[in-house]
Amino acid sequence: MDQLVISGGRQLKGTIPIYGAKNATLPILAGCLLASEPVTLENVPDLEDIRTMLELLNYLGAETRHLGSGRLYVDPRGFRGWDAPYELVRKMRASFLILAPVLAVQGRSRVSLPGGCAIGSRPIDLHLKGLRALGAKIRMGYGFIEVQAEKLKGEEVYLDYPSVGATENLVMAACLAEGKTVITNCAQEPEVVDLANFLNSLGAKVRGAGSDRIEIEGVAALGGHPGYRIIGDRIEAGTYLAAAAVTGGEIELVGVDPAHLRPVLAKLRELGAELAETDTTIKIRRSRRLNSVDITTLPYPGFPTDLQPIFTAVCSLAGGVSVIRETVFENRFRFTSELARMGANIKIEGNVALVYGVSTLYGTEVTAFDLRGGAALVVAALAARGTTKISCLHHLDRGYADLEQKLRAVGAEITRVTA
Repeated sequence: MDQLVISGGRQLKGTIPIYGAKNATLPILAGCLLASEPVTLENVPDLEDIRTMLELLNYLGAETRHLGSGRLYVDPRGFRGWDAPYELVRKMRASFLILAPVLAVQGRSRVSLPGGCAIGSRPIDLHLKGLRALGAKIRMGYGFIEVQAEKLKGEEVYLDYPSVGATENLVMAACLAEGKTVITNCAQEPEVVDLANFLNSLGAKVRGAGSDRIEIEGVAALGGHPGYRIIGDRIEAGTYLAAAAVTGGEIELVGVDPAHLRPVLAKLRELGAELAETDTTIKIRRSRRLNSVDITTLPYPGFPTDLQPIFTAVCSLAGGVSVIRETVFENRFRFTSELARMGANIKIEGNVALVYGVSTLYGTEVTAFDLRGGAALVVAALAARGTTKISCLHHLDRGYADLEQKLRAVGAEITRVTA
């Protein structure tokens, strides 16, 4: 079993490149199944989740090939499969995103119920409600869902909650449907916009992405693309910004759009960090003790739930009492028991965490229960006194490429060892 060994207390100084967004790459890879010609993607991160999605595409008959330097070739012309097996889908919830494109191209799709991090209930009813509105017939069995439609037809769909996954699945389904589809109360995340931009680059007609209303005019077929570049990962960027803030460092992030991080940058300023931005870079420094803040997670453009654990770790060392409200996932606070082992003082009351700032965290052995909770432990360990050993790194490997190398390059003492 691998562990991260981190000796804390070192300020981070230097430049960190931000890779392509995992949460944009995964739906875009699923969207490649809608194409009739090869697609080349740029700025693809080397992550466990990406490798799982590529395995799934290969299983369905598509050809994928790494071209180096974050470039990936996908040829969907051999795509004939329609049944996604449990052994792949169980690894990652985002594999459910193939449901709609497989249905749109093959006329039927069968997917095992998805896995992923145990951070709470993530129902798929909105996906199915939308596909049913477009004309799909749905059959649910023990551990799988099967959908079928000779031809999807455009329709108006209202989402009871602005689900990112449901929005992405329905946009992909509508691209090849007959007529016009309108999705209201849809997700507005930058990753949804990136998927829409990608599909439009193949010849789709998607309008309104980034707002709460998306219109899709169905087309007969989509083409290919010689080099679509994926946006920078705002969650990875937010993690390194938090690490710089909690260690009192000064770093520059390259390859991320600050506009995607407005609520995060606002909270960093409230904490006491100093920030400077360009269109693709963010600089951060902190020269005094952090202030307490109140954070409520919300769908975009609110504060992202994926960064809540990381910022809870930061607040554990801030002066005063911070109030963290988690409104998206009910089990997001599971990681706080491990922070408490490091000396954090956190009280959980339902979906609210009261974080009483302490002067020092202490290194010890801790376990990453999920992806972002694991990142929170890394951030805490960077600021802690002594040495921290973090286990269950497969969670971190799902969302952070070259984590140790990037942190070492800005002065962290961090190594991966086999325990």
